[in-house]
Amino acid sequence: MEILITGVAGFIGSNLAERLLERGHTVIGVDNLNYGFMRNIEFAKNHANFKFIMGDIANPLILNTVKADIVVHLASQKIPRYTNALRTLEENYLMLRNVVQKCIQDKSKIIFASTSDVYGKNPNIPFSEKSDLVMGPTTVKRWAYALSKMYGEQYIIANHDEYGLTYTITRFFGSYGPHQNLTWWGGPQSVFIEKAYKKIPIDIHGDGSQTRTFTYVDDTVMALVACIENNKSDNEIFNTGSKEGGEISIKDLAILIWKLVNGKDSEPMLNYIPYATFGNYEDVMRRVPDISKLCNTLNFQPTWDLQKGLKAAIEWQKKYIT
Repeated sequence: MEILITGVAGFIGSNLAERLLERGHTVIGVDNLNYGFMRNIEFAKNHANFKFIMGDIANPLILNTVKADIVVHLASQKIPRYTNALRTLEENYLMLRNVVQKCIQDKSKIIFASTSDVYGKNPNIPFSEKSDLVMGPTTVKRWAYALSKMYGEQYIIANHDEYGLTYTITRFFGSYGPHQNLTWWGGPQSVFIEKAYKKIPIDIHGDGSQTRTFTYVDDTVMALVACIENNKSDNEIFNTGSKEGGEISIKDLAILIWKLVNGKDSEPMLNYIPYATFGNYEDVMRRVPDISKLCNTLNFQPTWDLQKGLKAAIEWQKKYIT
């Protein structure tokens, strides 16, 4: 198949492109390199089945010259912890609108990267695809990202109802691994790895008791491959996460990474940063997926546990520690 990936030079996009090329697909990648890096797609530079387009998906003209069977829409603005909510809301809508219109025009399927953040403050763990989506107050800009993805899901389903758009929505739970962004943009683990190597205190937001479920990128990518290659994924929503039992607190994640980098007898250095530092901000205290629908529908099983995945991520990141 011909598959177009938005955000191809980013973390998940580059890993997905590599796996799809290995499986014999043709890949068209689009990226404006705001958060991606050409080094991530160096492996595909001379590949006969890969084409790279430098451009911004928020510009509808970027997609005029290409056509694909499936568009995997990964390009996104994230939680506006250090940026403004307006950019997150506007750019995520503009990019999705352009991709959806292109898919309707070309009769392409869209695979949309949503997020576990849409479950918000729902206290009922684990989250299934039918769980309620519980947001905080609109005065807290932290929810802008989740709301942009919730709107995106509704927008895709509405276009399915009106125009027959074929879709799959994947709600990612904390992907990490090779090609991850090395700043907070890529998640806490990449920042924790660098600070552990430099033996400087790891910043913990709040008291670190908030938990997350982290998913090694190979599992995320293989779930996406299943959504691409298996038409049982059509017009479905799937949680995409790790093996059962992968929940860990942010404090314990920092300690684990410190010890994996510096040895089990090394005493971790942690620096606790109050949420008030970020202004009017709220965090989610637990985030745990039920992935049984993905596993049962698409015959998928994640294979990486957290410690094995972190060791691989640490080994990859070594060369970027300065």
